[in-house]
Amino acid sequence: MKSQDTPFEGGPMDGRVLPVLLGPTGHPPKTYRIPVPDAAGGPPTVLYYRREPLGYTKRLGLQRGWKYVYDPEGERGGDRPRWPWSKPVRRPAEGRSDGPGGRREAGAPDNTPEGKPDDPTG
Repeated sequence: MKSQDTPFEGGPMDGRVLPVLLGPTGHPPKTYRIPVPDAAGGPPTVLYYRREPLGYTKRLGLQRGWKYVYDPEGERGGDRPRWPWSKPVRRPAEGRSDGPGGRREAGAPDNTPEGKPDDPTG
């Protein structure tokens, strides 16, 4: 298999260049996980890096390669294939009053108008 020297930015691997195996399309994986063993013998800490373009050439605008950027939030579904028929992964938005399953809580205000407007023509 082919490998490519890929730079890492941010996090504990900042500034390092590691050989990363390329896939069948010639690109490195979208996410790169690095397990770091715990000194006390506990479960390892996993560092997540996501792939981004390294840069572009000036004249033709071609992509130069790839780099990995540290992702402190961890994995956000980067390993799952996104099929057109799959439902998107829903994440609860902050500050919303939706309860579990997207249902409104009983005491939450509702912003929808009640009944029809008082328009006799429409």
